[in-house]
Amino acid sequence: MSRKLKFVSAVGARPNFMKVAPLHRIFSKIEAVQHLIVHTGQHYDRNMSKVFFDDLDLPRPDIYLGVGSGSHAEQTARVMIEFEKVLLREKPDLVIVVGDVNSTVACSLAAAKLQVPVAHVEAGLRSFDRAMPEELNRIVTDVLSDYLFVTEDVGVENLAHEGIDPDKVFLVGDVMVDSLVVYREKAKASEVKRIMGVTARSYTLVTLHRPSNVDDEVNLKRILEIFERIEKHGPIIFPIHPRTRKRIEEFGLMAHFQAVKGLLLTDPLGYLDFLNLMMDARLVMTDSGGIQEETFFLNVPCLTLRNSTERPATVSEGTNVLAGLDVDVVCGLTAECYGGKWKRSTIPNFLDGRAAERIAEVLLNSPKLKSAADTIKVEESIR
Repeated sequence: MSRKLKFVSAVGARPNFMKVAPLHRIFSKIEAVQHLIVHTGQHYDRNMSKVFFDDLDLPRPDIYLGVGSGSHAEQTARVMIEFEKVLLREKPDLVIVVGDVNSTVACSLAAAKLQVPVAHVEAGLRSFDRAMPEELNRIVTDVLSDYLFVTEDVGVENLAHEGIDPDKVFLVGDVMVDSLVVYREKAKASEVKRIMGVTARSYTLVTLHRPSNVDDEVNLKRILEIFERIEKHGPIIFPIHPRTRKRIEEFGLMAHFQAVKGLLLTDPLGYLDFLNLMMDARLVMTDSGGIQEETFFLNVPCLTLRNSTERPATVSEGTNVLAGLDVDVVCGLTAECYGGKWKRSTIPNFLDGRAAERIAEVLLNSPKLKSAADTIKVEESIR
């Protein structure tokens, strides 16, 4: 009997969890695979981490590194040091990394140095803004990866322009959409709107965490002005990322945010509660790439407070509009949305909730990874 293939998925920030969950569901049904989840601890408070595991039916991580916060260099270095120990002990056949956070690039680099193949889920995304730490993480991870799983056509083009071997590149769709498809009905049962005292299509949902927005006092004051001007349209629900809360407090702005009557400040929400709010929002205002993709699929108006996006299909084919932090532009677009004027999405065929299946099929039929057994037919294993 041939041995099982051992796959190790590394997660660190909560967007990673919803990307790994569909993969874990697939791998858990395939007898030929042992799938381990390593949580680096990059996001370590309960609402940024544990509750997402609970909501997504993920098991307790097999290994927890507990690296915590720090500068980009400190955090990346600590993840590399601890993840290398895992690789030496577990000797996996493959490391799977997702997204573009510090844990993504750190685990990729540690694996590549030990000659362990790397699969990057969400490869090829480019904002072309190297001031964003995430952009550097994407570029380095893609260079190191042996399997590059791409969410949209432009990602394939980006990798070709960068000289990546096309035999390593696979257009599979977006695993975040897989999670949306699976959990959308379950999220509808959430009581979060009742608890917050809002009704469907009456509110703006906001998420902000990018350093360019929240680490700059001037930009935070612009965001505050936006809230002061748009609260007349309806409630603004703002689950505050720990980084954002810390900066608001450091700049002495918390009392000013709390003074905005229509602004509902909350701690970070679980996946199901947040999905419930996102599905029924009149408008989503964000600087998150993942949320741009989710609103695209859900056909919910999205206003991105950035000047660039690594997901251009959300703009060209979806509901997303880039507004930067021009207060007048943001407020004007918000008024248009509440006035009933907004574009709708045209969903590509490959955003169908089956990205994880395609990824599993590529990996399990790869000559590099096949065990001594004959080629594994994924369709037979997971259905």
